[in-house]
Amino acid sequence: MLVRLSALVAAVALAATGCSSSSGSASADAKHPAGTVLRVPQDFHTVQQAVDVARSGDTVLIGSGVYRESVQVTKPDVVLRGTDRNAVVFDGGVRLVNGITVTGAGSVVENLTVRDYLANGVLFTGVTDQKLQQRGAGGSAYNPLDTTRFPAVQGFRATRVTSYDNGLYGIYAFDAHGGVIEDSYASGQADSGIYVGQCRPCDTLVRGNTMAQNAVGIEITNASEGVSVLGNLVTGNRVGVTINSNDQEALAPQHGAVLAGNVITDNNAADTPEQADGGFGIGIGIGGGTGDRVQRNLVQGNTAVGVIITDPPGHPASGDQVSGNRVTGNGEDLVLAAADPSNCFSGNQPTTQNPAGLEGLAGCGANGRGTLPSGQTASVQAPPGVPFNQVPAPPAQPSMPDPTVAASPATGLPGTVDPDAYPLPTDTGAVPATH
Repeated sequence: MLVRLSALVAAVALAATGCSSSSGSASADAKHPAGTVLRVPQDFHTVQQAVDVARSGDTVLIGSGVYRESVQVTKPDVVLRGTDRNAVVFDGGVRLVNGITVTGAGSVVENLTVRDYLANGVLFTGVTDQKLQQRGAGGSAYNPLDTTRFPAVQGFRATRVTSYDNGLYGIYAFDAHGGVIEDSYASGQADSGIYVGQCRPCDTLVRGNTMAQNAVGIEITNASEGVSVLGNLVTGNRVGVTINSNDQEALAPQHGAVLAGNVITDNNAADTPEQADGGFGIGIGIGGGTGDRVQRNLVQGNTAVGVIITDPPGHPASGDQVSGNRVTGNGEDLVLAAADPSNCFSGNQPTTQNPAGLEGLAGCGANGRGTLPSGQTASVQAPPGVPFNQVPAPPAQPSMPDPTVAASPATGLPGTVDPDAYPLPTDTGAVPATH
């Protein structure tokens, strides 16, 4: 999906002129306490003060409260952790731009909530220019990004983060690789709940998250090699999951993502922010992706289409395989609207409802094809959306059992990733835990 930034950039520019002090540095006489844990508010009045004093390997442990600030984590291997996921809240007041921006390699954000920022809840990025960060980071703000000037940040992790009602993305990994986004919840984003963009190789794992009431649940754009989206629940958005190639970011075309073991249902919710491209009722959309694998997902109740492969301008889809999924009760279950014969479908259930024998005509491993179906989605009119900051807050989410345990930086991630460990889900309300 192309990021719609025109109105947002203007609002962000105004906000940035009056909010720079919100992430102010620690005073010159601030001292590092004994040990490797810096406590807020016991040791420091603001989170940014603690982060500025922190050393590599330290944990900034944040007590319950509402923190009306934007935080920049620029040092490596810093862990930013809340003592209570639901009671440690970063609040942008629909005034500040980004909630927590991480440019320090190997750093971690976990067990906290971010809400009501004009752009992103949590941003992991190699972009160190704060003026570019203030524009939202990514998409047409970079036109496209200079990857030589801003090499990708290496190593990141978001665990048990609740991100809701933000103007662009809930959890955003852009120009970043070697990371994990896990066990998190995102709702009410005007763009997508989780976004992984512009990385090659990405080596990024998105697992065990819940996406609800966003314009798009999970978005993968120009993100290639080692992108794994496993065991997530994506329900009640306008669009479930998109895998895209476009020229507003560098590193197109996208290739080599794996989607497995996800529940992707009922992505036709009206009480959501409008989707920039007008999409609605779509489970999984591959737009110009190449060599992607969509396997063992439950895709159900999406009013336009369950799974669709398309050719956006300049980026023909190729080599995409859709296999072993249960795709049922959608407006159209499977649609192939891409010309390259290497895109294929096989073993999807129920085979009796596949449109016009699509799997027989475009089966994986087939030697030839007959005339393919028309490649049309069901006709669905997208209803008007709601402002992102008016989507109701999500329910309380599981917090860390013991936030005082020693923390580990985000090095050596994502580790061993085994998509085959994620079976086809049988329950529309949950996904199997495998970690």
